[in-house]
Amino acid sequence: MRKCIKGLMTAAGITGGIIGGLWLGTKLTTETKVQHIKPYFKRRSPYIFAHRGAMGLAPEHTKLAFDKANEFNVDGFEIDIRLTRDEEIVVLHDAYVDRTSDGAGRVSNLTLAELKQLDFGHHFRDVEGNTPFRGHPDANVLTLRELIENYPDKLINIEIKDRPETYEGSLMPTVLYRLIKELGVEDRVLVTSFHDAQINRFRLYSGDEIALGAGKDQVKKAYLSFKSGFSHLYQPDADTFQIPVDMKGYPLDSERFIAFLQNLNVAVGYWVVNDMDKMDELIQKGAHTIVTDFPDISHHLLNQRY
Repeated sequence: MRKCIKGLMTAAGITGGIIGGLWLGTKLTTETKVQHIKPYFKRRSPYIFAHRGAMGLAPEHTKLAFDKANEFNVDGFEIDIRLTRDEEIVVLHDAYVDRTSDGAGRVSNLTLAELKQLDFGHHFRDVEGNTPFRGHPDANVLTLRELIENYPDKLINIEIKDRPETYEGSLMPTVLYRLIKELGVEDRVLVTSFHDAQINRFRLYSGDEIALGAGKDQVKKAYLSFKSGFSHLYQPDADTFQIPVDMKGYPLDSERFIAFLQNLNVAVGYWVVNDMDKMDELIQKGAHTIVTDFPDISHHLLNQRY
């Protein structure tokens, strides 16, 4: 028994020595890459972003929602985009229009003109269960061009929703980059996606001139590097992490994790945060961006405590 225990201790010591040697060796030979801070991030933080407009107060992604958010002096909007059949970029989250409008069908199978006929206020219900925006003239779909031009002082956090393996997804990075360049809003937009492939495709066009977010794989890589103790090996490819507070039981809102990313000039944003105390906690920990469905709550917080 003693020999067995002694053997285990020896093995553990050897393993620890190897890991320690690897850590020291990589620490001494690795040069940490720090992100250049792009103009998009040079305004005063924290940033408050209205999620799909003020989607808790008005129909998501409609002018109604963005106008409502604007009333509470948000810094910008967190939005989703999809490509129509005639290759127009529209501000929509779902692949299908069924949940948010009185129509049916896949966005990529519909033209912009067909989408403009739909009522995107049809299903929205207020806290009393009423449908106050059904049939409202401002409850129609917006193009990304319209959103950017209608709110010239707002930052726009753009998430590409079309999957990279689809036809519309294969076109989206090119079409999006051309629109951003045409409008001259390189410093006002951030482009991100859950799909790392979409971010990488967009980067082929944008290079280092437009702020980029991190996809799921990039977030996992950073978190594993941080938790394993080999954080010095992580080389960021994103300017910001837009992440939930918790991912499958793993907390992403620790002060140490935020500091780890901040030291690399990676801004840390959290979605979707609708509780005032949680907003305050994250800001105190160093969060750069808070994405919320209820900008009235964040407005009250900043006025009351900051």
